[in-house]
Amino acid sequence: MELGLVDKVVLVTGGSGSIGAAMAEAFAAEGARVALTFRNNAGRAEELARAIGDRGGRALVVKYDLTDPAAIRSAVGTVIDEWGRLDVLVLSASAQDGTRTTPVPFEDIPPEEWSPLLRADVEGTFHTVQAALPAMRRQGWGRIVLISANIVTRGATGDEAFVSSKMALHGLGRTLATELAGDGILVNVVAPGATVSRGFLRRFPEERQASFAGLDDTQIKRMLNQDRPVGKVSTPADVANTVLFLASEANGNVSGQVIHVAGGH
Repeated sequence: MELGLVDKVVLVTGGSGSIGAAMAEAFAAEGARVALTFRNNAGRAEELARAIGDRGGRALVVKYDLTDPAAIRSAVGTVIDEWGRLDVLVLSASAQDGTRTTPVPFEDIPPEEWSPLLRADVEGTFHTVQAALPAMRRQGWGRIVLISANIVTRGATGDEAFVSSKMALHGLGRTLATELAGDGILVNVVAPGATVSRGFLRRFPEERQASFAGLDDTQIKRMLNQDRPVGKVSTPADVANTVLFLASEANGNVSGQVIHVAGGH
């Protein structure tokens, strides 16, 4: 399938994370120019950019902070200044550091835990899309993919702020898809399920994390696969391949949808 991504300019926020890195590599392999962001771990992002360059791809590393509107505008502006356009925006970054491993009653959740995450993930997404849209509207073509999480459809004790912030993206994606349809811009949400990645194990309670001690990724997947109708947990590549299609020219008419990459859940 011809994806039409050669020379397209792609911005992947959260590009230094496992899923973000897989998406950046997938876009680069299709010939796109990829900007990947980091907040604190510049070394990981730069290592990935070098690896993409070593394989003949083109990658740009940009500092990005969901909590800082000025930094968001600067990051998007840097990409457009460097490459003259912005075709694809993939919003994978989150301020979430991991599930609270010891759940507390909802009424006892401190505001300082709830408010910053919602403000970063929801308002940070708002500011990033706002910064990216003028370039896409001028071009008359664009693709936006918001990365949510399959868990939002079921809820999760101990993860209330994260679930709420990611569910907000479902409404935003649908609304943007309607508004931007006339400008040639398609907007979708991808909701990964259990995905073995660097941040994955931190989302389990401590006692479940202990059961993974000493196991490699293959053994952990074998334990978790028993709970999946399809018989496997997702990999970052599974998520990346879905995003790749939605963000490509091969996607001519899928917009306003929530696509679950969750093995049947």
